[in-house]
Amino acid sequence: MPASEYAIDVTGVTKRFSDKTVVNAIDLQVRRGEIYGFLGPNGSGKTTFIRMLCGLLTPDGGTGTCLGYDLRTQQAAIKKHVGYMTQKFSYYEDLSIRENLDFIARIYGVPDRIDAVQRSLKRLGLENRSAQLAGQLSGGWKQRLALAACLIHSPQLLLLDEPTAGVDPKARREFWDEIHQLAADGLTVLITTHYMDEAERCHRLAYLAYGNLLTRGSLSDVLATAKLTTWTVTGPDLRKLSRVLRGRPGVDQVVAFGNTLHVSGRDAAQLDAAIAAVRDPQHEWKRITSGLEDVFISLMETAEDNFK
Repeated sequence: MPASEYAIDVTGVTKRFSDKTVVNAIDLQVRRGEIYGFLGPNGSGKTTFIRMLCGLLTPDGGTGTCLGYDLRTQQAAIKKHVGYMTQKFSYYEDLSIRENLDFIARIYGVPDRIDAVQRSLKRLGLENRSAQLAGQLSGGWKQRLALAACLIHSPQLLLLDEPTAGVDPKARREFWDEIHQLAADGLTVLITTHYMDEAERCHRLAYLAYGNLLTRGSLSDVLATAKLTTWTVTGPDLRKLSRVLRGRPGVDQVVAFGNTLHVSGRDAAQLDAAIAAVRDPQHEWKRITSGLEDVFISLMETAEDNFK
């Protein structure tokens, strides 16, 4: 089968559970060697979409390919070439790191299994802990084990579902350094995350809310498409000021960021008028470039809940 430019190339992918559409006609293309960030609130359909990509669920609608294999009819072939890291640690806690990796290598029929396990231990910095039981590991080390297990069969595509939830900042940074190295070596990565700093490290992004794809593109594309104007304000009694601002024409959102409020809206003129009406000498206002978090909060607040 000739290699496509895209590791993932799907159109209209849909999944329903009973009368609820949890993934609604999603179109997505992910280039080979790309790190693609998949973002959205809990319950938005991200995990369901990933499970369709890796052959664990069959779409109810739509067409497409994953690594050149048909999403509906070649699921077994897809599974052989994809590494999937779930949200929950899913390895055997009463086995050692080495034993877990050896078990996964056996499942995939990895040739030269012993050497493959040793290489995996070395690459992820697990050699000195190889005899340690998985159940005794901290969150960061469990994450490394899970990543090593996903890579043991040399997949072409890595699907990572909130892999850094619950780990410390140092472990998150080391994890992302490894992901970028893997991508530089040609591996394609689709990753879901709630961390905006992680989203900014992706080559491209997509935002899913309540089953619908709301925006996609590079970071600059996503920010530009939102057409969101944002002001910051500092000063006393910001909680009271927040209540005064909410609901005014032009004010779409008021969000606290530490000792600052971010006040945003899509109609810049109306927003400026709303702010002018409440300005006083006690507060300092400054117009800023809307950040990714401002944009994603805005998208989430305007999305329609599919479970209402």
